[in-house]
Amino acid sequence: MPVEATTLSLANPVFETYVLAASIMILKLMVQPWITVQRMMKVGGGFRSPEDAKKSPLNPKPVEGQLEVNEYVDRSRRMNLNDLESIPGFLAAGFLFVLSGPPLLLAQILIWTYVAARAAHFVAYATAQLHDVRAFCWTWSSVAVIAMAVYVLMRAL
Repeated sequence: MPVEATTLSLANPVFETYVLAASIMILKLMVQPWITVQRMMKVGGGFRSPEDAKKSPLNPKPVEGQLEVNEYVDRSRRMNLNDLESIPGFLAAGFLFVLSGPPLLLAQILIWTYVAARAAHFVAYATAQLHDVRAFCWTWSSVAVIAMAVYVLMRAL
């Protein structure tokens, strides 16, 4: 399947859709650790490594228990791990999807479904919703990526 020179141009609305969505997801992936750090600083705990509990400019008054699991901090850490499990697959599948030349409407539906589902998953996780709610959101994002990969496979065969 030959790729036209304009495929990877912002003049291509499918690529533009992907670029916007991928940028949002990369920002989400990179901001979540900062949320974790903010939470660690707020509670003065939830640190992971023994050296983190030593006196330093960022930890001027170490206290017993700073290395214990702190649910407030750990929730953000788990959200980041979930992003690390999901977003790279979207970035790869989405890029291959763009290269396969899908119809614009299909691309917009699948790409924005992924982004919306991940945003809903973030809200559900941040507000401690039941696993069922998080799983519902995750499922939509996963199905969108699977659909993109299947489309690419079908075009390549």
